[in-house]
Amino acid sequence: MYEVIQGGVTAAKGFMAAFTAAGIKYKNRPDMAMIYSQVPCESAGTFTTNLVKAAPVKWDKAQVTSGAKAQAVIVNAGIANACTGKEGMDYCAQTAKAAAEALNIKEDSVLVASTGVIGMQLPMERIEAGIRAMAPELGDSLESGTEASKAIMTTDTKNKEVAVKVVLGGVPVTIGGMCKGSGMIHPNMCTMLSFVTTDAAISKELLQEALSEDIKDTYNMISVDGDTSTNDTVLLLANGLAGNPEITEKNEDYKAFCEALNYINETLAKKMAGDGEGCTALFEVKVVGAESKEQAVTLSKSIITSSLTKAAIFGHDANWGRILCAMGYSGAQFDPEQVDLYFESSAGTLKIIENGVALPYSEEQATEILSQPEVTAIADIKMGDASATAWGCDLTFDYVKINADYRS
Repeated sequence: MYEVIQGGVTAAKGFMAAFTAAGIKYKNRPDMAMIYSQVPCESAGTFTTNLVKAAPVKWDKAQVTSGAKAQAVIVNAGIANACTGKEGMDYCAQTAKAAAEALNIKEDSVLVASTGVIGMQLPMERIEAGIRAMAPELGDSLESGTEASKAIMTTDTKNKEVAVKVVLGGVPVTIGGMCKGSGMIHPNMCTMLSFVTTDAAISKELLQEALSEDIKDTYNMISVDGDTSTNDTVLLLANGLAGNPEITEKNEDYKAFCEALNYINETLAKKMAGDGEGCTALFEVKVVGAESKEQAVTLSKSIITSSLTKAAIFGHDANWGRILCAMGYSGAQFDPEQVDLYFESSAGTLKIIENGVALPYSEEQATEILSQPEVTAIADIKMGDASATAWGCDLTFDYVKINADYRS
């Protein structure tokens, strides 16, 4: 069992972070972050499914699969370094070289990440100056991690971090993480960068497997706007400094590690969904009573991506027909005349339909439930024991305003 603690990427032993205002796109605000481990780490990663992959995605994928140890991550906000050709890849190498020199580590131990406008080249003089500025400022305090999480924000309205402690082999182990993501977010990874650090000792193979399995129920189950980004990256670094017996097989320690990792990833995923561009509410959809996990996933994702449903959530309108409609065009087979539907929030639970037919209910009570900052729709299709949960947000006027003028 894990314990939720304060902190983010600097919560685990041996991890440090720094930030700076490099002036890459934004003025008068931090826009670069650095994560550093005092010792080399095993690394794992998952990346965007978009065929158009940004240069940092290609760089990190090559690093993670090469077997080389990782020791630092350099992140910039403002320019995505996507659709930038050979020049963009060269800039990844230049970034790694500058970090290696500043930190006295190997170039192939440096991971890079970018988020922001597609198609613009990175201002490398500013990137390199930012790296030189951050290296001497590295700190292992919780505040250092928090400030780094703020520096990677783009249209995010709040920073996102989380940490837990878990006992593995009788030894306390810490996992912490930070992420950014607000728009261009859709299942199968999103415009999101997520960085998770742990002092656990675990083999590279099991570290990768734990991450790859977990994203299916976490990051891949969120959507803000249906757009899958070019830059999605989740990186997981393990430096082993906790001193637990190394996890090399799928034993109880591995199971406990996976449960703690799931909490980190699910929490970060929900923080992103709840901070969708312009949103006013986190919208959660649970499909229960499904015949298979795949069926439940398909149905929950269809509801969470329905623009009409998202608009109804913004208007606090219990327009349940839009939910049934989204289920109907999902491609999953079910009997509409068996569906029960509930709305739920901190204001209570309300059953809206039973066996596909509307029940008499209070519109005032429904509006009160749907007016809370976190709202859940539960669809029971009564076909089996499988279930799935997806997260998204409402669709507001501000989403259009933000994205109509993103480049300026």
